[in-house]
Amino acid sequence: MRENGVKRRISFSPPDITELEIAEVAEALRSGWITTGPRTKLLERRLAAYIETGKTDVDCTSAEAVSHYGQRVVCLNSATAAEELNLRIFGIREGDEVIVPAYTYTASASAVIHCGATVRFVDIQKDGDPVSHMPEMDYDAMEAAITPRTKAIVTVDLGGVVCDYDRVFEIVERKRAMFSPMESDGSPLGDLSARIQKAIGRVAVIADSAHSLGASRDFRGERKNCGAIADFTSFSFHAVKNFTTAEGGASSWLPLEGIRNEEIYRMFQLLSLHGQDKDALTKTRLGSWEYDIIGPWYKCNMTDIMAAIGLRQLDRYPALLARRAEILGKYDAVCAELGINRMVHHTGNMDSSNHLYLIRFPGITEAQRNCLIEKMAERGVAANVHFKPLPMMTAYGKDCSAYPNSYDYYRNLISLPFHTLLSDEDVDYICEVLKELVPGIRGAEC
Repeated sequence: MRENGVKRRISFSPPDITELEIAEVAEALRSGWITTGPRTKLLERRLAAYIETGKTDVDCTSAEAVSHYGQRVVCLNSATAAEELNLRIFGIREGDEVIVPAYTYTASASAVIHCGATVRFVDIQKDGDPVSHMPEMDYDAMEAAITPRTKAIVTVDLGGVVCDYDRVFEIVERKRAMFSPMESDGSPLGDLSARIQKAIGRVAVIADSAHSLGASRDFRGERKNCGAIADFTSFSFHAVKNFTTAEGGASSWLPLEGIRNEEIYRMFQLLSLHGQDKDALTKTRLGSWEYDIIGPWYKCNMTDIMAAIGLRQLDRYPALLARRAEILGKYDAVCAELGINRMVHHTGNMDSSNHLYLIRFPGITEAQRNCLIEKMAERGVAANVHFKPLPMMTAYGKDCSAYPNSYDYYRNLISLPFHTLLSDEDVDYICEVLKELVPGIRGAEC
C-alpha cells in the first residue's frame, strides 16, 4: 500500500500527453493559426483515412489524398456538438421522436432535446449483450418503440464495445414503410435534410461512438471500423478518452446516392461557424473578405491548437491501443481468478477500442457497491461508475422503474482505472486490491 512511506495514488483516467503533443501545440501557436486552419483540415483527412483503412500513417497531404479523404470527416469542439449536428443535418426537429438507450451519458439524449425532438428511452438487455455483456439496448423493445414519428435511433458503443449493427439495420429496414421523409422548407438546411431523409428512406442510425475510435465489427459480412457503419457517427476527443484533443470531437457519415460529400461537409461548416459561408482560412485569400450568413446557427468548430494535440495523438494511437490491450489482459486474468463478471472487449466478430473496463457483482446492493469503491479509494485506487442510467437523473424524470435492466446493471457496477499512464506495477497493485477486497464484498460495511 505504501512505497517508501508514500501511499500509492492511482488516478482514474488522466490524459496521456507527451513532448510530441506539446511541441506540436507550440508550433501551432508560432504559426499564427490558432483557430480552425490547416492542422484541423489535416486531422480531418487523417481521421477519414484511419476510419477507412485502420492505419494512422496514410499520406494525407498529396492532391490525390486531399481529394479522396477530404470532406468526409468534420472536427468540432465536442462529441456533443458532433451528435447534435448529425441530428440537425438529418433533419431532426420538433415533433420527431428519437430512440435512445436508457443506459448512456446525457449527451446521447440532450442533443435530441436541443433539436426540439422527443427522447424515447429503451431499456437494455438483461445483464447486457449475451456475449460482450455490454449494456446494449433491448432490440425487441427498440423495434416495438418505433412509431411513424420515429426519425432516428441513437446507438451507443459503450466503453469501446461495438453494438450489433446488423440487428439494428435489419430492424430499421423492416420498418421502412412507417417512415415518412420530411419535406423541404426551402432553406439550405431544410433542403439538404429533406434530400438526405429521402435518400436514406428509413429511420436513421446515429451512432454515439464517443468511446470507440479504432473499434471495429463485422457488418454485413465485412469488417468495418466505427465511423463507417452507422449513417452518422460522433466521436469524443475529451481529455479522458483514448485519443484526446483536450476537448473536441468529430462527425463522420456514410456516402449517400445523389448527395455529394462536399454538400454535407459544407453544411457542417455552416452549422459550426455561425452560418458563415467562409471560414477564416478562406477569408485570408486576397480579395476574399466578403461573406454571407446563410443561417443563424452555432459556434462549435475545432481549433488548430486542439488539432495539433490530435495529430500527434494519432501518430501514437496504435501504441496506445496496444498498451490498453496489455492492461486488459491482466484485468481479464484477475477477474477470471476471482469470478468477477466483466465486459468482454474482443469477440469473434468485434474488436473494442478498450476504453472502459467494467466489472459487475450481481446480487450485491448499491450500498455494497459504493462501499467497495470507498475501500478501493482508501487504498489509493480511484474507481468510477459508467453510467448512472439517464432516467435516474433529475433532468430525465428521476424514475427508473420502467427500465429495470438498466438499474440492475448499474447498481452493482464498477469501472476500474484503465489508461496508458498505468505502469505494470500500478496494474498489479489494482489486481491485488481486488483480491483483498472482493471476497468480502457481500458483507462489506462502511
